[in-house]
Amino acid sequence: MRHKKTLAPGAEEATAPRERRFTIEQAFEIAQTVHRDGRAAEAEGIYRAVLQARPEHVAALGALGVARHQQGDSGEALQLIRRALALAPGEPGIWNNLGNVLLEAGQVDAAADAYEQAVRLAPDLVEVHNNLGVLRRAQQRPVEAEAAYRRAIALNPRFADALSNLGRLLNALERTDEALVVLCEAVLLQPDHIKARHALGMTYCMAGRVPEAAQVYRDWLAEEPDNPEARHHLAACSGDAVPERAADAYVEKVFDGFAESFESKLAHLHYRAPQLIEAAVAERLGAPQRALAVLDAGCGTGLCGPLLAPYAQRLEGVDLSQGMLAKAEHRQVYDALAKAELMAFLRDAAPARYDLIVSADTLCYFGELQGVCDAAARALRPQGWLFFTVEALLGDGAGGFQLHPHGRYSHREAYLREVLAAAGLAVEGLERAQLRMESGKPVEGWVVSCRKEASSDGAEPVGLPGHSLSSR
Repeated sequence: MRHKKTLAPGAEEATAPRERRFTIEQAFEIAQTVHRDGRAAEAEGIYRAVLQARPEHVAALGALGVARHQQGDSGEALQLIRRALALAPGEPGIWNNLGNVLLEAGQVDAAADAYEQAVRLAPDLVEVHNNLGVLRRAQQRPVEAEAAYRRAIALNPRFADALSNLGRLLNALERTDEALVVLCEAVLLQPDHIKARHALGMTYCMAGRVPEAAQVYRDWLAEEPDNPEARHHLAACSGDAVPERAADAYVEKVFDGFAESFESKLAHLHYRAPQLIEAAVAERLGAPQRALAVLDAGCGTGLCGPLLAPYAQRLEGVDLSQGMLAKAEHRQVYDALAKAELMAFLRDAAPARYDLIVSADTLCYFGELQGVCDAAARALRPQGWLFFTVEALLGDGAGGFQLHPHGRYSHREAYLREVLAAAGLAVEGLERAQLRMESGKPVEGWVVSCRKEASSDGAEPVGLPGHSLSSR
């Protein structure tokens, strides 16, 4: 007879992957280890096994909520975390996690209530003061944000996250010398703190101390020769070896890194690109009729999706970041989502596949635009439309585009007209607009509306059944 393992008194079993048997607490600890390793989906399966065995396991409920949020489902995440708090309202760590999810979901006032409850329960919990600083900055209350960061640092002077956040706040407040001191301290304490290193380089660069900025990135590359962020920003601040577009690895790493907080950060920056695109589409195409084959090129978390859906018989999205695509999927407005580099996706698409392609704040990661415009023209049906935003390169100077220290490119109007004409795309509108705020200043951009010219052989446009385009 097979021997059955005897458990300690009061212990229970939970099944984890690979048919091994663990006590509930052992399974939970494994899930935590897997979760910390960045494998949220795998951790979720173990958390659910724990909860199947013990539905009122408070820590597993809270942790599963965090895992669901990291995979793009903030709605279920909030339900799970609130269930945990209903069982254990005195757990400050769970209130902190609730605040994190609410903040990243854009529910700023509710997040403030959660953080404040955590502070009441545990006044010396360092992470909560740091998070409260992030929230106060999002509320545009910099004095309170600074106080919260400094409280976190007073509790733990070696807390690099709070030092990095404080340094970035001080830089935004144009207290550059103070910012540099704080950021240098953060990097010395934790050399692998990517945000602190990047912020230090950016602060030097914005202060006009370009050689020192470049040295920050060179030192970073010396330690991590394959780091795409260090390489990209070194090129941006030094002007040496500037790539024609941001490397795939850079784009993927950056956007995977802040997929969870992307929309709340954009709200703080008064981000307007999707609404500007929507207005341009409405002006040129008229009333939506759900008749078009539409591509959201660089869809991110899907902010444009609900705006485009009324025009689409079929709506597709493409993006390099899996984290962003997970958020887009939860909007449930796309018929298909693809993880791919944009130009390669367009080149691989069947010719004349789309009636409408839009790209909100994606081509700012391209310098040279001829290739992507050619690929878009190939993917459009005759008389199909392309709408996009890019940042504006203003004033006199050589070159059609420029890479800036923040890592994005800006483009001259004359250059845009040149590449679009070469691609066979007729410019119907090219308007200057404010895309967002950054460091308290407006980011100027172009909203471009262009249309694929009719086939040179006189062929009629190929469209979906019963569909016609307005040329308003």
